[in-house]
Amino acid sequence: MALGRRGRDRQIDYWPGFVDALSTLLLVFIFLLSVFMLTQFFLTQEMSGKDNVMQRLQAQIRQLTELLSLERATGQTADGELATLRASLEATESERDRLKGQLFAAPAPASDDGRTRALAREVDLQKDVAARAVAQIELLNQQIAALRRQMAALEEALNVSEKRDAESQTKITDLGRRLNVALAQRVQELTRFRSEFFGRLREILGNRPDVRVVGDRFVFQSEVFFDRGAATPRPEALAELDKLAGAILDLEKSIPPDISWALRIDGHTDNRPIATPQFPSNWELSAARAIAVVQYLISKGVSPQHLIAAGFGEYQPIDAAAATEDARARNRRIELKLTER
Repeated sequence: MALGRRGRDRQIDYWPGFVDALSTLLLVFIFLLSVFMLTQFFLTQEMSGKDNVMQRLQAQIRQLTELLSLERATGQTADGELATLRASLEATESERDRLKGQLFAAPAPASDDGRTRALAREVDLQKDVAARAVAQIELLNQQIAALRRQMAALEEALNVSEKRDAESQTKITDLGRRLNVALAQRVQELTRFRSEFFGRLREILGNRPDVRVVGDRFVFQSEVFFDRGAATPRPEALAELDKLAGAILDLEKSIPPDISWALRIDGHTDNRPIATPQFPSNWELSAARAIAVVQYLISKGVSPQHLIAAGFGEYQPIDAAAATEDARARNRRIELKLTER
């Protein structure tokens, strides 16, 4: 009743609402920027793995290119040796023909029988040299044919590697594009469900001054649920927690199972130190309050996989003027934030 009278006596001031709207837009932009940075991080990791594969492929291509160059050089050397042997064979055959001409040009006198036999032996020797040259030429021809087959196989392998490299690059580009589209869709869907969830909470809880939306978070003053310095929910706060549990259960039914989400419960305190046997510091107090809310929600049927408890102590104030009583009251709070897991 006192809250109602105070609300009627208070004049309507639109400026805080305008400031809240601008703050909400700014925080939504910061959230989307954070999601974009996270997306870029995962995409960078994925691209790094693909870059390693491409580097290995490029190393293989370089090895194949070097081997192909070596085989080509070997083939050129073999061609040179073959040309030299052919020239030697031609010279040998010319010499053989000359000797034959000398041998059969005219009848040899009896006194020249020794010379004739010597010429015949030389002709036979030249024939043996020519035969060996022909055999070497044949062997070189076989080696050149084998080298050409190896060069063809290497060129084919090089073409296959280049084609595979181009396909890998295309797949990486397509993967990055699809990942960006999927992440953008997930962000849009999660943003829509968060808006619906916060709207549902506002309908359930009503227009209370100790409950408000700040950016992408739904903020309860700690006194809604807890007494000063305590982490056990007050009996009169259980009705509010029941309403919160009902809204979360409705949210679980509406969000598709392929969206990985969680509701983070954040506990915050003011900057006045606490030192009790149960809570040696504000860290313990803020974490205990967040855990107490999570445990109560679980007892009402909310899935533990969709809940996160976090304690921030006094180190994340929303009112920088932390030395005043009003600022301390605003900084003592429980926040709900719908986020990705």
